[in-house]
Amino acid sequence: MKKWLAAVTTAAGLAALYGNAWAEPSRLAEIQARNRQTHKYTCATGKILQVTYWNTANGQSFALVPVKGQQLLFVNTISASGAKYQAGSYTWWTKGPRAELYDATAGENASPMLSDCVTITR
Repeated sequence: MKKWLAAVTTAAGLAALYGNAWAEPSRLAEIQARNRQTHKYTCATGKILQVTYWNTANGQSFALVPVKGQQLLFVNTISASGAKYQAGSYTWWTKGPRAELYDATAGENASPMLSDCVTITR
């Protein structure tokens, strides 16, 4: 019984120790950002989004987009036109000053979650 209690206590201590290590924010020092731009969009629903874009020295692009109350990091992917970013099942697709947000789990022919988002000029 004492061995079992010691094993459980040790496992719980290790889980707490490693759980805290995983809670630390990620640092991506090896990704060299060339520039960062933040744009505000107003969408057809009246929702206003603030999206930050990073272009890196190695040619990659990222977008930080708010989705359902959370900031998600999107990665640029190939598109026929505009700039297309993916994060899990979500797609943020920009074409000039316009953008739309899609959720692939809604189905192939589903309407965008957010449509007619247009950059707010200052």
